[in-house]
Amino acid sequence: MAFNISLWAVQNERLQPVTPTALDQEQRLEEWVAQDPTLLDLGILLIGRQVVTSNRGRIDLLGIDRNANLVVLEMKRDRTPREIVAQALDYASWVKDLSYDQIDAIARSFCAKSLADAFINHFGASIPTAVNTGHSIVILASQLDDSSERIVTYLTEEYGVPINVLFFTFFASHAGEFVARAWFKDPEELEERAQSRKQAPWSGYYFVNVGESPHRNWDDCRKYGFLTAGQGPRYSNAMKRLKEGDRVFAYLKSIGYVGLGTVISSASMVRDVVVGAAGEKLLEQPLKEPRLAENMSDPQMSEWAVRVNWQKTFSREEAKTFRGVFANQNVVCLLRDPDTVDFLEKQFGVKP
Repeated sequence: MAFNISLWAVQNERLQPVTPTALDQEQRLEEWVAQDPTLLDLGILLIGRQVVTSNRGRIDLLGIDRNANLVVLEMKRDRTPREIVAQALDYASWVKDLSYDQIDAIARSFCAKSLADAFINHFGASIPTAVNTGHSIVILASQLDDSSERIVTYLTEEYGVPINVLFFTFFASHAGEFVARAWFKDPEELEERAQSRKQAPWSGYYFVNVGESPHRNWDDCRKYGFLTAGQGPRYSNAMKRLKEGDRVFAYLKSIGYVGLGTVISSASMVRDVVVGAAGEKLLEQPLKEPRLAENMSDPQMSEWAVRVNWQKTFSREEAKTFRGVFANQNVVCLLRDPDTVDFLEKQFGVKP
């Protein structure tokens, strides 16, 4: 069944349908995304536009994620299902072999600065040593037919191809133009499915990046029993994946693992988080990082926190790590690396 999005306006307590438009909006979409990549909600850095491939094809947009993996973004425009999917796969087959120097040259042309400089300016961290170890494809479309959706589903579910569709549906009414966005497949589920084909089985633990910054501090998390992420839905949505009963290992970037605990409440806006038997609000405590409260009334930008019952924690100075320990820049992900799991269970005193 072809994917579609409907929209209604509330007028005088009645719902009035807003009409989708089939104007040339997809021709404008590339410009909108190029100007504001946050429309994608992928957290990527755009490094190229109309990138010419070896067979003289042109990739509409090329991005790189915080793990230094490339993302091919291709507009559907007026191409047939077979044409758009085949074109995207062809581009991906070219992208996968790009060297650091080639990617750097693309970035310099588009960003007017080196790949390393553009990366650190966008992500606030140095580019990883291993670049382009993986890639993904995102088709941007206002709609797809049954055949296209069937092809994408087949590639992802049968072969783990990292391909997805991001729908942008356009509406027009007397109040103006509107754009609605929706994923065909949940991007985090697709990423985990692709990783599961290449990695060990899930250990049952979640890796959670504490993400110390001007908005959060490990000492507060440790003392009051919580983990948090926010200042944008890309980060808070990751924290919302955690549910009551999930077991987590907390990690401090470039330092090591500092906590093992069990989630005792799903994510909520930080202003609503209650700690202690007396029901005190977290934000009423003498926090080391009071900027945790910044944007607390904005659901999109607020910090979202899960309560954690810590089984064992360590200070920064006592953080547990070893050469080759699993760590990445995701807020939350499945912990699969068996060497890391064995090491952490010993360090944190987990009983067999």
